Amino acid sequence: MQTRRQFLQHTASIAALAALPFPSRAADTGISLGFSLYGMKTVPLDEALRACAEIGYRNVELTLTPGFPTEPKLLSADARKNLRARLATLRLEVSALMLNMSLTADDAAHAKNLDALKDAAQLARDLSPRQPLIAETVLGGKPAQWDDIKERMVERLQSWAAVAKAGGLTLAIKAHVGNAVNSPERLLWLLEKVNSPAVKVGYDFSHFQLAGVSLADSMKALLPQTRFIHLKDATGDAKKFQFLLPGEGSTDYVAYFKLLKQLGYNGAAVVEVSGQIFNKPGYDPIAAAKKCFATLSAALARA
Repeated sequence: MQTRRQFLQHTASIAALAALPFPSRAADTGISLGFSLYGMKTVPLDEALRACAEIGYRNVELTLTPGFPTEPKLLSADARKNLRARLATLRLEVSALMLNMSLTADDAAHAKNLDALKDAAQLARDLSPRQPLIAETVLGGKPAQWDDIKERMVERLQSWAAVAKAGGLTLAIKAHVGNAVNSPERLLWLLEKVNSPAVKVGYDFSHFQLAGVSLADSMKALLPQTRFIHLKDATGDAKKFQFLLPGEGSTDYVAYFKLLKQLGYNGAAVVEVSGQIFNKPGYDPIAAAKKCFATLSAALARA
């Protein structure tokens, strides 16, 4: 049972959030800064949401993969109702649902991926019945396999698209430097072949940077189809790389946000902390979220 002291503390926290004007939480530019709870696996869900709101983020990405607090099978009907209410109280939106799936999986795994998409669509309806949500995923495979597997990937993605469309879900697919789809050209080819309004782009410059593609070239190619953005830095090259927090690498985020505005992007730009970072000993998810917000909100204000 909640004590009087706990109740007063909780009430004070909500009041502080309610009094916080949106412009001080993040510049009202059409670009909404968010944090992916992929980087807060060890933090209880309510604590993670409260921390993101207090830091100043406007949205969160929920991770649906096994082992995370928002795995759909762990969320009962009551839990979903409470989560929706909690998000509203904290003035947080859900920017996306993370699904780490592969188009190169065998038939059994492919069937599980389709079930995962159905579960994501149901969770999206439970959390946001009036506003359709986005599910984002990488696509699997290896770069050298592309020519051999691309037609098979089209077939699998068409199946994903049909499930997403039936469930009212937009699927944002993301290139990855270590996957078969590792360039803007391959991503756009796949999109054209599938030709579904339910499939769009999840943009993450770090992967293109490692492949030697410029910020301007990758954005100009992909922004017309982009519905979701991940933010992180990277160092190295396509063969050997290390992902970093935003601001720890060479990405110029003032130039990044200026280009987003010039190209007319309005939507979520969400910090993704790589497993290369959060699996290291001593990783502090709250400190990481604070550090990223300080870097990105300052750059957004300057842009």
